Parts: sequence; C-alpha cells; structure tokens
Amino acid sequence: MNTRRHFIATVAGAAAISSKATAAEPKPEIRYSMSPPPPKTGSHTGTLDVFIQKLKPQGEVPLSFLKEEHRDLAAWKANARAKMLELLHYSPEKCDPQAEVVSRKDCDDYIREEIRFNTTPVFRVPATVLIPKAATRPAPAVVLLHSHGGAYLWGREREIEGDNVHPTLLDMRDYYGKKAIGTEMVRRGYVVISIDMFFWGERRMVLNDDPEEWKTRPASISSESVTKFNQRSSASEQLMGRTLLSAGTTWAGIIAWDDIRTVDYLITRPEVDPQRIGCVGHSVGGLRSAYLAALDDRIKAAVVCGWMCSFPNQLAKHVRSTIGHTKLIPGIYRHLDHPDIASLAMPRPLMVINGIQDALFEPDGVRAAHEKLAKCYAKVGAPDHFKSIIEERPHEFNAERQADAWAWFQKWLS
Repeated sequence: MNTRRHFIATVAGAAAISSKATAAEPKPEIRYSMSPPPPKTGSHTGTLDVFIQKLKPQGEVPLSFLKEEHRDLAAWKANARAKMLELLHYSPEKCDPQAEVVSRKDCDDYIREEIRFNTTPVFRVPATVLIPKAATRPAPAVVLLHSHGGAYLWGREREIEGDNVHPTLLDMRDYYGKKAIGTEMVRRGYVVISIDMFFWGERRMVLNDDPEEWKTRPASISSESVTKFNQRSSASEQLMGRTLLSAGTTWAGIIAWDDIRTVDYLITRPEVDPQRIGCVGHSVGGLRSAYLAALDDRIKAAVVCGWMCSFPNQLAKHVRSTIGHTKLIPGIYRHLDHPDIASLAMPRPLMVINGIQDALFEPDGVRAAHEKLAKCYAKVGAPDHFKSIIEERPHEFNAERQADAWAWFQKWLS
C-alpha cells in the first residue's frame, strides 16, 4: 500500500473515531494523473492555448542568423553560442578524464573497449569505443549519440553490438532497420565512441528498495521487468528534471557538456585524427548531435536524424510526447529557434533527416526548420554544406537513410 495514502487514511480514520462522527463515509479524494490523456481534438492545453500562442516569440527571433544585422559569422556565432551556454545554467570545471579501460575484446575486424572517464569532477561516465583494425591511422572518428526511446535500462547498447544482447535491445533496433549502427560505422573505418546519457543505462536512476535485477541488470531479466523499470523511469523524468532545476542546473546542460567532454577524451586517443571527427544520432540522439555540432567546432561533420522542427509549431499539440526536461533550455526560444541552434555548426557540413509521418513533430514546423537551415547556409556561402532529407517515413533511422549518412561522412571526413 502506498505509505502516504496509508498515513492519510489512518489519520482520517482516527479523527473520525475521536469525534464520534456519524456522517457517512467520506468520498475518496480525486487526484489527476501527471500525464492525462490528450484531448481527441484541439490543442493539448485547451482554452489556455490562445494565451500560449500570444506568449510565444513572434517573427524572427533576435539571434537568428537570418536577421539582417547578423553579417559576420564569427561574431554572430560567438554571441549566439554564449547565450546558449548561459541558458544551459551549467558550466562544469574541466578536469583530467583519467580514462580507464575496463575490458577489451577482439571482434574479428574491430576491437571493442569498455572504458570509464571523467567528463567533470562529478561525473565518471561509462563508454564503449570501437576501433577498426584495417583503418589507416590516425583514423576518422564519430561520436555516436544514443536515443531516448522511453527505454532507460539500456543506453549505448541499443546502437552498439555487444555480448548477450537482451531481446528488448533487439526490439529497440527496429528504429534502425535492425542494425547496430555503431558496428556499421566501425566497419567503414571509423573509430566510434558512445557514452551513456545521464539517467540511462549504467547511469540510470536506481532506488534503495528496487528489485535486485533492476540494480544489476542480469542477462536473465525478463522483458516484463524491463518494461516496468522503463515505465517507472518515464514517470520519474519530471521529478528528475525539477530536481535538477532546483539544484540550479538543467538536464540539457549536463547532456551537452558530457558530449563535449567526450570529444575532449576522444582526441587523446592515438588512433583518432582530431581533424576528422563527426557526430550522429537519432531522436534525442539527433538533438544531441545538433547541440554538439553547434557548441564544438572540433565536430567537422554532423548528421541529425529525427529531431528538427521550428519549436513554436510544437506548442499546440506536440509538447506532450516530445519536449521533456531533457530538452528544456529555459528561455532559449526567445533568442534562438531550434534550427537557429543547429545553424551554429555553420559552415561545417550538416545533414538533417526527418520523416514527415513522425507524430512527434508538426509537419509545417519540420519543413520550416529545414528551409531556415538552407537559407542560413546559403547566407554564409556554403549551400552545399547542408543536406536536407524529408520523406514520407515515421520516426526512424532506416537502412536507406543510414546509407545517406555514411556517404555524408565519407564525403567530409575521408
């Protein structure tokens, strides 16, 4: 029985007995879910949407590169990037990664290392590094940014082939055409690194009274138990987001800086050419890829799949399942729309992939974002450095689009 409900019920019962009340049994308190089902029609915020639509930024935001006053790319980038970093409310002290190789396995045509390194004095993150055997060294490298997927028990494992792959991991690879995309890339000659995002995989939230299998993740854990853990974690996202904000920081800031510090570590590897580093991700991995390319000039080419939209278009019906605490940068959209953030990568090559059947994003907002990025790249005189792919597909990074991505990296990182 829920302890708090039990306490309330006990107190209420004691009060009734002590006062010798003769009234009928009180009706139970009505409570509403933190995630009520969406209405069948109209805005998800109902009658309040009219106010929200008036509160959102109108017209071009001040730090969009398309504003007439922004002509100097370097000056604009410094200003816009500084604003984004300010609003992340997180500026961790730089530290020695103190990297440690936990295990090393020969996988025929590549080596797989499980490692640990510090991204900040607070966080020591788990990561997997894949090293191609046949590649000429120093080799190009790719930072692989895993997705959200509503699946928290696993992190980087969904996109990197490993031992004793759990059936739920194979199910998650439906989004990737059943492929482990890290393995796809290392076999094309790239050193690949992928870390677990905060709250996922080895960095998941575990409570004292959780079942032992949630704490240890044995290969024998049932799919039903994995589902229950994921459901608990999903319900706890609001708590974690609010807790981080109360601590004075943002979840998005933690994610962004962990990814930047992953590049810090990556360039220390003797197998890696620091002048040929790319990043790629699908879904929230796509958001992470956009942020990493925007904030770190060491990324020479990026692929963003399944996460590009003009965010004012999202407000009426596309916040509920799309914009959680992991993506919130307080106040950013009064300065930079999401495609404006992605344009901070200019003039470095950027490929953006969206499926117009993706229910997470409002279709006109997707088209508007791609159009804005094309105009931004044209304004800096590098229209061929931006590639837009919008097709009649759902939320996925299928084999055909992966082929486009690998060709993009081959073009710009070879």
